[in-house]
Formats: sequence, structure tokens, C-alpha cells
Amino acid sequence: MSMVRSHLLNRSTLSSAIIGVVPKEIATNTSNTSTPEDDSKYDDNGMHSIGCAGIVVQVTGTNWPRPSYTLLVTGLCRFKLETIVLESPYLVGLVQQLDKLPVHDIEINEENVELSDLKEQFREQASRLIDMLDLSVPAVGKLKRLLNSLPVQSLPDVCAAIVRASHAERLQVLDSVDLAERFRKTLPLLIRQIEGLQLLQKAKKDGTLATQTLQMDKLADIGRHNRIDVEDEDVDDSDDIASIERRIKSAEMSELARKVAMKELSRLKKMPTHIPDHAIVRNYLELMTDLPWNKTSPELLDLKKSRQDLDSDHYGLEKLKQRVLEYLAVRQLKNSLKGPILCFVGPPGVGKTSVGRSIARSLGREFHRISLGGACDQADIRGHRRTYIGSMPGRIIQGLKTVGVKNPVFLLDEIDKMGSGIHGDPASALLEVLDPEQNCSFTDHYLNVPFDLSQVLFIATANTTSTIPAALLDRMEVLSLPGYTHEEKLHIGRHHLVHKQLEEHGLTPETLVMADDALAALISKYTREAGVRNLERKIGAVCRAVAVKVVEHNRLNNSGLESHQTIETNEPNEVQTIDAIMNSEKLPIIVNESTVEDILGPPLYENELAARLALPGISVGMAWTTVGGEIMFVEATKMEGDGQLILTGQLGDVMKESAKLALNWVRTHINHYLSHGLLPMTDIMEGTDVHIHFPAGAVGKDGPSAGVTIVTALVSLFLGKVVSSDVAMTGEITLRGLVLPVGGIKSKVLAAHRAGIRRVILPKRNEKDLKEIPTTIQAEMYFHFVSHIDEVIELAFDGQITPLNSLSNGGQLESKL
Repeated sequence: MSMVRSHLLNRSTLSSAIIGVVPKEIATNTSNTSTPEDDSKYDDNGMHSIGCAGIVVQVTGTNWPRPSYTLLVTGLCRFKLETIVLESPYLVGLVQQLDKLPVHDIEINEENVELSDLKEQFREQASRLIDMLDLSVPAVGKLKRLLNSLPVQSLPDVCAAIVRASHAERLQVLDSVDLAERFRKTLPLLIRQIEGLQLLQKAKKDGTLATQTLQMDKLADIGRHNRIDVEDEDVDDSDDIASIERRIKSAEMSELARKVAMKELSRLKKMPTHIPDHAIVRNYLELMTDLPWNKTSPELLDLKKSRQDLDSDHYGLEKLKQRVLEYLAVRQLKNSLKGPILCFVGPPGVGKTSVGRSIARSLGREFHRISLGGACDQADIRGHRRTYIGSMPGRIIQGLKTVGVKNPVFLLDEIDKMGSGIHGDPASALLEVLDPEQNCSFTDHYLNVPFDLSQVLFIATANTTSTIPAALLDRMEVLSLPGYTHEEKLHIGRHHLVHKQLEEHGLTPETLVMADDALAALISKYTREAGVRNLERKIGAVCRAVAVKVVEHNRLNNSGLESHQTIETNEPNEVQTIDAIMNSEKLPIIVNESTVEDILGPPLYENELAARLALPGISVGMAWTTVGGEIMFVEATKMEGDGQLILTGQLGDVMKESAKLALNWVRTHINHYLSHGLLPMTDIMEGTDVHIHFPAGAVGKDGPSAGVTIVTALVSLFLGKVVSSDVAMTGEITLRGLVLPVGGIKSKVLAAHRAGIRRVILPKRNEKDLKEIPTTIQAEMYFHFVSHIDEVIELAFDGQITPLNSLSNGGQLESKL
């Protein structure tokens, strides 16, 4: 290989490139005879003493996927290898020429009767051999013309390469420098080949041998012995192909897959190694043999142990754990159950991805994660067709090859963030993967044979279902993970996050102890989220600050500068900073709320409800977002104008319509509140503009659930009354004042609880959703269920405003017609 790269490929022309071809030396053999089966007895470390010099006419090959070259060489003469003078970068030897070059014709003396008889006899037998082959084959015709035009001295060498012979027999021909001796060595080989062909033809006529094409067999033999393949010494193509064939037979493929694989293997055997299709077919067959066609991992069907594993990894999430245990229970009763297709929907940081890994561990299955965020090519799912250069299978088939079993747990992460482009829609490609009735015969474009995915447990994760196509969402069983309560975050932080961060920062429980008030402060004052991702970051920040002080303290103690330093405080209730704590030699270090504030700075979130609701025209609503529930302020003000409604806060079309609907309802029903000291109004919008603003204008907002909140803010604005500061509300309204149900109740209630709100107004038809809210939250909050906007107004103002003719009290709506 080094000779080809450094000596041949670097030359501008090959006209003067002469190389020596030396065969391997035969191993010691006590037998006097040698057959083709004796070829396995070579001595791989030795070279024969006689070789052949030749001119390199052509070099073809490729460097990918591995270096492989084919040389076309024209023979010149025999030589004897005296010694090796250079071994690197390639072998260089000192040789002695043994016979004449082709330009010097060998004259056969007519008086040499024996040589003349050998020559005539050899030509006769060679012609007889050619006549036994089919002359209609072009290669056979070329071979006949070649034998007729060859000089006498070349006949034995060419025929020795054509006929079947052992390596030892060919070496004998090579060692025969004398022409007569060469004829005597080659003639028996030629006669043996003719007799063998006669026996084969007779066997074909008698029907004792299967039909085969003799010409193709001979031509393959000719081609095999008339070219020199230069490859890596550690690569043996024949052994690799035999290995692939054995792997195909032991792969337990389906009948169709096995038939396709054997067909491709037969193509591979006929291909030269240097053409690109060789690597493509080889990679395809290796994939076919690596796939787990019938290999499964044993499942753990112990409900008790699975429950313990899930509880040890995640706190809460009872509905999700119950679904997994139901699957296990059914698997115990029926072994042929198809894998469920679950979709965990919830805000970031609630553990959707990690719970998928825990499910795989509790089931005893292999786990593989596929991130679909940003995927916009259907080939990510179905793969590329093998007609393309650089084609590869889809990520489903690649994942199966990685895990090595056909019943793993596949996590399709961020399934709601896929896109579509010029290369197709991956969401549409997933329809086949996630359909239990179709995925038993999933066909990847690269594999091009059906593969059974019915035993794969697919788990998808998403932050919202609004961006998932309806057809794809219909194929999945959606399980909501709305978020954690304050108590659940305390438990997760105490039993999971603190220990994890201590280990990651090189600390131990004997070095650092985080008090419960410190965790509570981190949860309420420094994070406001549905999950625990930011909480873990804040705990990590505390651990890093303590780690710095621990290292500094140890260095000072080792130098003996502070071996007896203690804390001196003048006030008994003095706040302990991190520096003051580290001056103490007592361990473990206890981090409390004051220490957290010293490390992280002032709190990021404060309870500002009372301050923000001190003026009329402001109310508090609850909203659902992809990152969990949030409270939402609605501010309204009025000014002189021509009756316009101004909306700001980056609102969507649905919320704009809710604001117009709320304003029109207030204009229609404001006279019901005249008993509270207001003068009669013909139209509250006459000469007045109303501006409704939703703070956090950089965040887009949309949805119908803010209707009751907008009505309350407008009533507060026009009546001059302040809304109660401990009330939040949600619900959609109609022109008749009815309050309609909305979604995301649990997320909204948890957001209100995090913000310190203890009274919540919900639609009457959402009372059933109260079962999803933890009992600890229900015990700390008051829930008011309403069916009409009049009830909302009465509760929002603590009974200070009561309509004169309330529909909720059985009143009739006055006609405006």
C-alpha cells in the first residue's frame, strides 16, 4: 500500500514504473503432491526467491471506505531475489535477472527435437481447451486470439494462470527458467484441466450435476489470477464476506429480509472492492445483520419493585406511575400486548425526560432517546433511499441498532417542536411509527424491508399539544404533568436535588446542610416555575459559594493562620453571612435563609399583589402557558376621547375579541349598579376612550379565559372600587354574562398558590377539575364556583357591589329591543 501511495501515485507518468512481484513462500510440506487445498499452508512471513518484474500500466482504486487499489502490470522477465536492502516505506531488494526481456525473441533450434515436440503438443492441448469453451462468450474469443498471437516462451506462463492449480504447482512453473522445463511442468496441468472439463460435461449430460455455466467459472478463475489487488494487509475480503454470510444466516430475519440480504450478498461477491457500490452494499448488509430482528431483553414484571423504582426516582406524578403499573399488570396477563404510545405534556423542568428513563429501568428494558426538536426532514424518521450518496437509515432504525433489542423504550423528546420544510414533514412520517396497527410493518427507506416496531414502548414529550398535528395527537395517549406544588418542591429539593448538587460539587452531608427555611426561600423568593430546573440551579449556586469558602478555609487552616479563630457577635440576633459562617471551625456548615440571601442577593420575587391592586381598574387573572401556569394582571384606564377601545400587551385575536365582548357587556349592564352612588348613564363610552393593558408586553398572550378578569377590571374602573387583593379568577364569558369552563385548571391554581393568592374564582363546570389539585393545596385555598358574571363581581369586591337585578339570583334580563 505504501508503494502505491508514495512511489506510483506521486509520479506524473507510469511509463518507467517497474515493480517486482514476489509470491509467498510455500510452507514445509512432507507430501510429494500438492493440490489447490494446500494453499492454506503458506508461510505468511516468507517470500519466494523467484519473482517477476513488470511495468505498471494502470492504477485504479479508491481511498474510501478503505484504501484499495488494482494494478494492471505487463510482465517483463523473471528475477532472483538476492537480498532486501530497504524495508520502509516499502520493500526494495537487490535482484538478478534470470531470463531475457520480451524484445529478445527466443530462437528454437530446429535440431532441438524435444522442445519442438513440446511446443506443438502444448499448442494442440491449449487449442483443445479453448474449443471446449463457448466461443460465443467474448472473453473466450479474446483468449483464443491471445494464445494464437503469443510468443512461444509466454505460452506456459499464460496457461498456468488459466488452469486450476495449486500455489506450489504455479511456483514450480515460475521457478522453471529453462523453456523446455517450463513446458514439461505446465503440460500436465493443461491436460488435467481438459480431463476435468470432460468429466463435468459428461456429468451434466447424465443429470448428476446441477446446471452451471462453465464459461463464467473459467473466466472468474482467469480474472482472479491475472490481476494484483493491493489492499491493507489486515483486510481479507473473502473472510469478511464469509463472516457477513454467517451473520445473515444467524440473524433470525424475516423470510423477506433474508431473501433481500442473500440477493445483496450475491451482488457483493461479484463486485470489485474499489467501486463505490461495494461499500454501499457492504454497509447495508452490516446494518441488516446488526438489527435485532428477533432479539428481546427480558422484562421485569414485578409490580412492587417497579413501584419502588419509580418512587425512588420521582416524587409525585401519581397518574403517570399508575399508567405504567397498569401496563405491567396487563403484560402479566397477556404476553402479546402491543407497546403503548404515551405523550407526557407539561412545562419544562417537571421531569418528563428523566421519568422516561426511570420507566425503562423499572421495566428492565433498554432506553434510547431521540430528540425531535427542530427536525424538519422526513428522512430523520424514515431514512434516505440507497440511491443517494451518503444515505443512511432513519433515527428509529439507528436507535434499534444501538440498543440491540426489539423491545426498548424510545423517548421521542420535544415532539411538539418539529417543523416542516422542502424535505417533507417528519410529523407525517411519525404517523406510521406511532400507530399500533401499522408499526408492526414499518418500512424504512434505507432498509426497504418491513421491521416490526409493535414491541417498542414509545414515550413522547411535549410542552404543549397546540403545535402537534391532530392526526398525530390522536395516535398518542396524553398524560399531563402540570407542575409541582410548594410541598412537592420541598420534598424533591430535600431528598433529590441537594444530594445531587453536593455530589457534583465535591461536598458531603457532613460538610454542608441546607435547612428547610433555606429551601423554602429558594422556592418562593428566587424561583417561580412549574418544575424544579431553576431550583436545582440555585442550589448549585449555593453549593459553589460554599465550596469556594471551604477551599479557602482549608488553605488558611493548613498554613496555621486561623487555627483558633472564632465568631464574635455583639447582637444575639445578628444575621450570619457566609464569611462569618466559614470563620467557624464547626462542621457541618448549616445554610439558612439569611445565608441564601447573602449568597444570591436580594430576592427576585416578592408579594406585590396588595401594592398593585391598590387602585381601581386592576384585577388578577390566571393563565396557562407552555412553561406552566402564571398569574396575569389586567389594567384598565379611561380618558377623554371618541369612544375607542385601546388594547396593548401583544394580544392574540381571541383575547382581543374577549376584551371587546367584556366592554360591550359592561356598557350594557352598568346601570344595574347605579344604587351604589352612581348617576344614570346613557353610554359609558360617550366621549371616553378605554385603554386595557396586559403587563409583560414582550410575551404573547391569547385565549378566551381572561373574559371574567377583563369585566372585573372594567367594573372596578367605572365604579371606582378596588378589587380584593387576595382573589384571582379565570373563565370565558358570553354576551348574556354566562361563565364558561376553561382548561388548565391545575396549572392555574398552582400558579396562584405560588403567588400567595388564597381565593380563586372558577367556572361552575370546572368543579370536577378540583380532584386533580393536591389536597394540601385545597386545604390552604378557597374555591368559588360561579356560573354568571354577577357572581364574579360580587365575590371580587367582597360583597361591596351587588347588581340590582342579578340573573344569578333569578332575575330576568331586560330587553334592549
